[in-house]
Amino acid sequence: MKNRYVVIMAGGRGERFWPQSRLKRPKHLLPIVGDSAMLAQTIDRLEGLVPTERIFVITNEEQKESVLETCPSLIPKRVIGEPVGRDTAAAVGLAALLVESEDENAAFALLPADHVIEDGAGFRSVLSAAFEAAESDDCLVTIGISPTFPSTGYGYLQKGEELNGMTSRSVSVVDRFVEKPDLEKARQYLDSGNYFWNAGMFVWRPPVILKEMQKHTPSLARGLQELKETWREIGSLADCMDKVYPSLEKISIDFAVMEKAERVVMLESDFDWDDVGEWPAIARHYPADLQGNVFKGEGVAMDAEGNLTFAESGHCVALLGVKDLIVVQSEDATMVCHKDYAQEVKALAQEVARKRPDLS
Repeated sequence: MKNRYVVIMAGGRGERFWPQSRLKRPKHLLPIVGDSAMLAQTIDRLEGLVPTERIFVITNEEQKESVLETCPSLIPKRVIGEPVGRDTAAAVGLAALLVESEDENAAFALLPADHVIEDGAGFRSVLSAAFEAAESDDCLVTIGISPTFPSTGYGYLQKGEELNGMTSRSVSVVDRFVEKPDLEKARQYLDSGNYFWNAGMFVWRPPVILKEMQKHTPSLARGLQELKETWREIGSLADCMDKVYPSLEKISIDFAVMEKAERVVMLESDFDWDDVGEWPAIARHYPADLQGNVFKGEGVAMDAEGNLTFAESGHCVALLGVKDLIVVQSEDATMVCHKDYAQEVKALAQEVARKRPDLS
């Protein structure tokens, strides 16, 4: 087997999942869907494809200890804490430098930590083919998710010409990246059969992605080069991260590179996928009672319908005469909101943090 690596992006505060999600233990370190932490599920899906010693995790410095506690199989020196978040392009550049330091021409996959995928075998099959494509050509490989409904919450990839010979699976040129559409446009995308959800999963080799950054985002490329040289001089990645990383340009990988690069290709997924981005999304993964109530943890409902509750072990949420509510219980806080306000939970978490910093 070729030297293949995986870098998992596990940063962020997960404020849309407050009060369960907190700064030191955000969404990806919680069993939001399933019985284990989302990050642990992501690592488990890689079994048989990439050995644990070739898995890096990029997280926040505040979360590093919690990551290692939650996923003890990880090698501590391969869990890298960002001193400050600089968006996804900087994290991708850091990932390229990490893999380059091991094997400068090895392909690596960049994966989010918190996606829900039940079909592990299907995921590994597609990712293996994506590795083959990245190893066969100087291209940027992404995975397109076949849309199942007209989502306005995801970006899209427009499928272009099909390519042959890169892998046993179908590979297509990505004609363009499309930002989150309105509902009418999302329906058009779904009906066309030519648009796929952008899941933020990529595979490439360090020199390929670093060259694209140099071409399209030269200021970030210069910062990464400084990080690399400082790392070489100091010998401690943590020390040079503190010194250089905060000065890196803050920009997403889509804006920095993917929307501008010419050689971007896509493999179509044939596995299930969900980016559970806010509380109502978890209802898709649990059975509802006859009145449409969904309980994660213990719950009882009377004359109530369309509600979602999330309770910690041993705690029971009882509902009476209410409709379309989200009720989330944690050890030190309880949130009640209408489903129509789910997108405002982040703002609520920030307001609570201002008044009660201990709850952030």
